[in-house]
Amino acid sequence: MYIHFVRVVTPWLWFAWSMSMSNTSVAPVIEYLRQLEAQGQTHINVDDDARLILREFYIRAHQRGKGGSKGKQAPPVSKPAVANASTEVLSESPQAITPESLLKLVATGNSAAEKISSLKLQVASWAPIRALESLRKTMVFSTGNPSADVMLIGEAPGYDEERIGEPFVGKAGQKLDGILQAMGIARRDAYLTNIVKFRPSMPNQTTNNRKPTREEIEACLPFIHEEVKVVAPKVIIALGNSAAQALLACEDNVENMRGKFYDFSGTPVRVTYHPSYILHNEATSEKRKLWEDMLSVMDHLQMPVRDKQRGFFQ
Repeated sequence: MYIHFVRVVTPWLWFAWSMSMSNTSVAPVIEYLRQLEAQGQTHINVDDDARLILREFYIRAHQRGKGGSKGKQAPPVSKPAVANASTEVLSESPQAITPESLLKLVATGNSAAEKISSLKLQVASWAPIRALESLRKTMVFSTGNPSADVMLIGEAPGYDEERIGEPFVGKAGQKLDGILQAMGIARRDAYLTNIVKFRPSMPNQTTNNRKPTREEIEACLPFIHEEVKVVAPKVIIALGNSAAQALLACEDNVENMRGKFYDFSGTPVRVTYHPSYILHNEATSEKRKLWEDMLSVMDHLQMPVRDKQRGFFQ
């Protein structure tokens, strides 16, 4: 059987999804497609919600193929009423659903906020992330203005971020809020996110955190690419080694990367210390280095800078 899929969902996918969530089979979908094929249909329509469902089917099948538990067989299903399905053939060339296309990120929606929300929905079932089994379950995606001029990227959520469900809300987040305020930027007007969208797990974990591994970063990195496309910031600030190395595909450290702008998919990137570094090293000279990076961002954005601001930590 070979049926092409394009854009609009049929009600039977939602029925099959509910059965899949109960660990039963997706036989109703297969049966339905076979009936359409027998009637001469060569195309059905699949919308973005249906793509998420199909991706979940693929992930579960992939896990079973790796030795996971097998779902129970569904009881025989009577023929569905084809009149309830949208089977209009579109004039454009359809694209067949493949495992690769199910793993392709698509930010959908009319506004930047809607597109970011669509990415949040997709990260929960993103196969490369689920396959790792080294990240915790609570997603911490982003916060702030999805059309911001300034995008700040850290490494991964920690205990406080996981508890509240928002990036940069612990002590380091409070320090970052102070830095933004000194720049004249409200937290709500910037876009804050992390490379890794789930807190890295540890044995007997309580409030302790760890840095994400290379594999965890690589699994989540496609979402950063999509976030940058959606937000389209005028500048990105990479906070700390993990974020800078992931964005710029290098293994250098912040100390060596500071002092100039880099490029990430056409967007200027400024590398600086993570606010947590300043919490542990409050030397005036280190605070000045971070502030110099922020001054360079302000100059790049042509923001007004007072003499008092330029003189901070000197």
